[in-house]
Amino acid sequence: MPLIRRVLPLALAAALVLPAAAFAQARPAAAPAASTAQAGSPSQLVLGNTERVLKTLESRRAEFTRDRGALQTFINSEFNTVFDRDYAARQVLGRHGRGASDADVKAFGDALAENLMRKYGSSLLDFNTQLRVRIKSEAPLPRGLGVRVSSELLRSGGEPIPVDYLMRQSGGTWKVFDVMVEGVSFVRTFREQFDTPLQRKSIQEVARDLRSGQIQATAE
Repeated sequence: MPLIRRVLPLALAAALVLPAAAFAQARPAAAPAASTAQAGSPSQLVLGNTERVLKTLESRRAEFTRDRGALQTFINSEFNTVFDRDYAARQVLGRHGRGASDADVKAFGDALAENLMRKYGSSLLDFNTQLRVRIKSEAPLPRGLGVRVSSELLRSGGEPIPVDYLMRQSGGTWKVFDVMVEGVSFVRTFREQFDTPLQRKSIQEVARDLRSGQIQATAE
């Protein structure tokens, strides 16, 4: 199984659990690069929440293995917290989203997120929760779009897995809008995948196909 397919659910679930209380201390988007995670920074949010998700998976592994509904509820609650679905959806839609209504973009973003978690959520149980997380850097994105938090998942007997999080401020809080595993972008992967369906159908029709399972989001 390609690495992005195995790591993406963990990367999404871990990064997208950033508690609202922590955002009150978040720094401006143009923060200087940092080699360590500072308290209240996007880096610290990524680090703390990746570690928390790994601990939760370990402590509730037996329950989640027995009850996949509980696992899905956990994943959905984490994913829904601060993932900037609408902004990410517009990035995935690309040229197809120009002039699209907010309602259409939201429908597509919600359908994509639900499809992804339904398809890959169970793979979280396959992870070795003894993984360690290391923050490498935090640097501003071009044109003041936000920050890029570069991290690594450290595993015994294997090469580190690079995972980067692109984050932006929305409504005074930091939100994740793209995840990159070994340089492979969540946004770019799905933009390419949905280009052909969106040439043939409307955004609403593609969203309906995602919800029904007629189209599967595939993190190749």
